[in-house]
Amino acid sequence: MENKHIDLPPMQEVIDLISDPFVVIDRSYRIVATNQGYCNHYQIDAADIIGRHCYEVSHHSDAPCDQHGEHCPMQEVFGHERTAHVVHVHYNKDGKEERVQLTSQPLRGADGKVAFMGESIIPLHEYDREQRILVGRSRRLTHLMSTLDRIAPTGTTVLLEGESGVGKECVAQYIHHVGQPDDAPFVVIDCGALSETLIESELFGYEKGAFTGATQRHPGLIEEANGGTLFIDEVSELPLPLQSKLLRLLECGTYRPIGATQYLKAETRIVVATNRSLQEFTNSGQFRHDLYYRLSAFPIHVPPLREHIEDIPDLAQHFLSQRNDRHRHLPLTTEVLDRLESHDYPGNVRELRNILERAAILAGDGPIRSQHLHFRHDAHNTRESPQPRRSNGKLDRLTMKDIVKTLEDCNGNRKAAAERLNVSERTIYRYVKRYRHTGLAQESAKN
Repeated sequence: MENKHIDLPPMQEVIDLISDPFVVIDRSYRIVATNQGYCNHYQIDAADIIGRHCYEVSHHSDAPCDQHGEHCPMQEVFGHERTAHVVHVHYNKDGKEERVQLTSQPLRGADGKVAFMGESIIPLHEYDREQRILVGRSRRLTHLMSTLDRIAPTGTTVLLEGESGVGKECVAQYIHHVGQPDDAPFVVIDCGALSETLIESELFGYEKGAFTGATQRHPGLIEEANGGTLFIDEVSELPLPLQSKLLRLLECGTYRPIGATQYLKAETRIVVATNRSLQEFTNSGQFRHDLYYRLSAFPIHVPPLREHIEDIPDLAQHFLSQRNDRHRHLPLTTEVLDRLESHDYPGNVRELRNILERAAILAGDGPIRSQHLHFRHDAHNTRESPQPRRSNGKLDRLTMKDIVKTLEDCNGNRKAAAERLNVSERTIYRYVKRYRHTGLAQESAKN
């Protein structure tokens, strides 16, 4: 059979067939091609970005995104020759922050080797800067949001696990915001704050005459959340008799109010949360095995603040922007941010918010200063070394000696040292800077 040469269309014609914004990037981070979808979305001419670095265009930065806490897909594509999926913060046509889902894949040359990276860009739900639900751009947070963006549209039940104060309700709101229509209800019940009787009546509702004092029908929160999301906080506190009713709701989508004779249908997304170990509750007989396995089908760990310290500047500015006097305070100084980042935050994001609330009050009409920050001074609350790391599944504490030794082992490569210590490169940089400053001060004091 005779082999016939097939003329392939130019790359530009091919990528213009892709409706989403799409760019082609070389190994040196330079954009070599872009499709019409990109130009339309960002209202820019291709000639204005061809030849420029992708991080300069997308991040308004002078360095690759992995040096600013985000996971760069270049290593996956060129290093491991595989497709990468990440969530980044880019800038839209108006110069405002825009969260995007990136799918980056290898593009091979005639020799079969990876020559370029093709990257499709899907803009996610845009948030007003003052109305953002999850704030930060650390690798831990962007990885979390990437997971949430995938699970939110599915409607599946989600179990949120994490310490008190990490923001599990905000994560639930994010899932709701991404996965549900704008007018869908978001309803919350805190099992830790109600008695067993109140939980049942509030959650499932009751019929008129169901018990003494039930003078009229009371719709439960399940009914109120119909067509939207029901967030059940501290689900570990749900009494055993009610756990079977929750299991039926999850399995069959039906429930029965107190005093009712028929089951009602519920079209409700269920998100539950706990700061306790459901596994331990199950092993001790306080939690049903079947409900535990139903809930743990898709668990999501919400990290404590000490594991994404680099998000503190964004979080701090966000909390201050929520105040009525948000225009009064100037941007936080490096000194203030250094103090904020040196704290261990046993109360997590909630504690940070309270510290800033108090600092804003103490600052009066002026900017927030270091002396306005007040922390709980327990011995375990203030970090004298960088954020903890995980080793063999256990949380260990880093010391400056660890950092110096790791930097020496990595020949001064901060990126490699950060990966080995399981912290961000920015954290390494900040603590090395602080260490040098402290060393110079001590040397000056001796002289």
